[in-house]
Amino acid sequence: MQGFTGRDGTKVLAMCTRYIAPDVGDIERHWHVGARNPVTWVRDVFPNYQAPFIRAARDSTSFERELVVGQWALIPWFAKERKLKFPTCNARSEELSEKASYKLPWARGQRCIIPAVVFFEPNWETGKHIPWRFTRADGEPWGLAGLWNAWTDKKTGEVVESYTMLTINADAHPLMNRMHRPDPKRPPHMQDKRSVVPVEPEDVDTWLTAPVAEAARLVRLAPCLPGSEPVVVIFEGDLEAGKRLFSRPSRCGRRSDLKRVPASACS
Repeated sequence: MQGFTGRDGTKVLAMCTRYIAPDVGDIERHWHVGARNPVTWVRDVFPNYQAPFIRAARDSTSFERELVVGQWALIPWFAKERKLKFPTCNARSEELSEKASYKLPWARGQRCIIPAVVFFEPNWETGKHIPWRFTRADGEPWGLAGLWNAWTDKKTGEVVESYTMLTINADAHPLMNRMHRPDPKRPPHMQDKRSVVPVEPEDVDTWLTAPVAEAARLVRLAPCLPGSEPVVVIFEGDLEAGKRLFSRPSRCGRRSDLKRVPASACS
């Protein structure tokens, strides 16, 4: 897979490495959390940026949701410094119980929801990187599955909140398997294309609080059913190439306004 250099100079693999976060008002209305949280964040989010996530409140005797702002790149417990030499913005869901960076947060139930108005994925079917923008068909924000961790800097005592976004194999998904640059050394059914993991509103509290085995059942691809498909927009790409790509039928894709949208419209 292709990658890019993050804000702190770290090389990041190009899975899901950009999304637009909602503002605090939209988070409050949709997830009923955050009214007393005055913290702001950059809407256009890249790895290592500070952005919001929702978890079960740490300091409450009964369950309630808590809005936290942290770094999009999970800092594992064993890290000696905040700046990591390896990317942790995405976590492969199939390896959560094995990878050193994620196995403790996964076992401890440190799951979170990452609010996103849209997320972006790269399409290479023209031979060029064309970013596709994904929004929900119902106009509501995405709640994407993630893990969080609170890391303490032993030198300063600072507690740093951070999170990672889960991904899942999408080789069999008729829309998401069209994203990312194909590996010419692998057959089409073994490309290991990746997708984010959306959590529906009615499943949010289960995702945040359920035992690991129950929560694991929510790690799944977006459904391919009429009325539940995401809307796809070609973003800052080749308009004519986008039209050609969208002439292909897809049970999960719905043609939207194929205009070249300026970045400022989404921030």
